[in-house]
Amino acid sequence: MRTLIQKIHIEEYNSFACRTYKTPDFETAWHKHLECELILITAGNGTALIGDYIGDYKKGDIFFLSPDLPHWFRKSNQETVGSAIVIHFKKDFLGRVFLDLPELKNISKYLDNKDTCIQLQNELLISIEELIRKLEYTEGIDRLLLLITCLQIISVSPEYKIITKAFDAMTGGEENSVIEEIIDYSFKHFLSPISLQEIAGITSMSIPTFCRFFKRNIKKSYFEFIKEIRIGHACKLLRETNKPVLDICYESGYNSWAHFSKQFKDVSRITPSQYRKQHIEA
Repeated sequence: MRTLIQKIHIEEYNSFACRTYKTPDFETAWHKHLECELILITAGNGTALIGDYIGDYKKGDIFFLSPDLPHWFRKSNQETVGSAIVIHFKKDFLGRVFLDLPELKNISKYLDNKDTCIQLQNELLISIEELIRKLEYTEGIDRLLLLITCLQIISVSPEYKIITKAFDAMTGGEENSVIEEIIDYSFKHFLSPISLQEIAGITSMSIPTFCRFFKRNIKKSYFEFIKEIRIGHACKLLRETNKPVLDICYESGYNSWAHFSKQFKDVSRITPSQYRKQHIEA
């Protein structure tokens, strides 16, 4: 049985870990760890599942995750290469006394955020990418200073988006295996109708038990989860293809334009056409 808790290896001569994870090491299960994580995607694209958040990730994206936050970066095409530079560190890796210094109040406050993930934006994204790429090949005190600089710049910048907050994971090893099975099945079949009887059946649970289990662990109903996967797929098609919006509706698992349009607006707060226009102009 695979465990939810991932053990992060930190060399004895370092206070934190920074390394590249590339296929097949990039492909990890739904997991969490005691360390904070700063991750720069360097190759590949797909869907990020972080706490109760579901959304796209692509090359150049940077996420900061607080400790004990379950996550999974799932490639859109399993034949492609996924890669990321990942920094793992305990939030008190500098020592609690050091973090209590008044000069570090912004960093300390930032690290104390519980079960939160942010996605970096705009100029902040560019600045931190440069530092992370440099940090991977730096040693000694300069390595430590680069990480502190990253945290300081992030902590005083408004250029980030909170994508999940106060997500209290309740899964253990056996429950994690069931969650993985549900997520894997959902990604393979989300373009087709999935009934509660069908998805509950693969877990050998009754429908009421399955609904309670899923809501307790993912913090949303199963149909909300499927909706976000389908709309995420539609957003990708709107950004990356010139297909008519009606065709994208049908290719995203919907057989009703009205239903698709309503669900798209529920998730994205704008219409499909407005979403496409925003990304063309960007």
